[in-house]
Amino acid sequence: MATVIRPEISAKNKYWIDKHRHYELKHFCLQYPTWRKLHEDALESCISAAKLEYEGGCNVPSDITAKYAMRKAEYSKKIKLIEWAVREADEFLYPYLLRAVTEGLSFTYLKTRLNIPCGKDMYYDRYRRFFWILSEARN
Repeated sequence: MATVIRPEISAKNKYWIDKHRHYELKHFCLQYPTWRKLHEDALESCISAAKLEYEGGCNVPSDITAKYAMRKAEYSKKIKLIEWAVREADEFLYPYLLRAVTEGLSFTYLKTRLNIPCGKDMYYDRYRRFFWILSEARN
């Protein structure tokens, strides 16, 4: 059984965040693969700039292309935020940390399957640093 990192660490730790804030950020990151897929599909789903649809009940035309462009921009912003925070946490461990926080992978998996080039203490320090950076950025 894999070791599960505790969401709450000592308040004296330099990367301390509230337990519930940690869970909020963790679930935010776990949506990353979905956002990547929706970001890629947004352009394909767009029919054309000239096509208009009428929203139910009101006779105000709505541009489908604009809707998809806004969605795509929103997904892009979230994707870039997570990727930026991971790079800020540690440029060298970027690919490992990104997979860990967006796919919920454990250190044991990273070490045995992906051969992460660091020890457990260093990994969890960067892991906590990532969530601290993300928390500061999302405030």
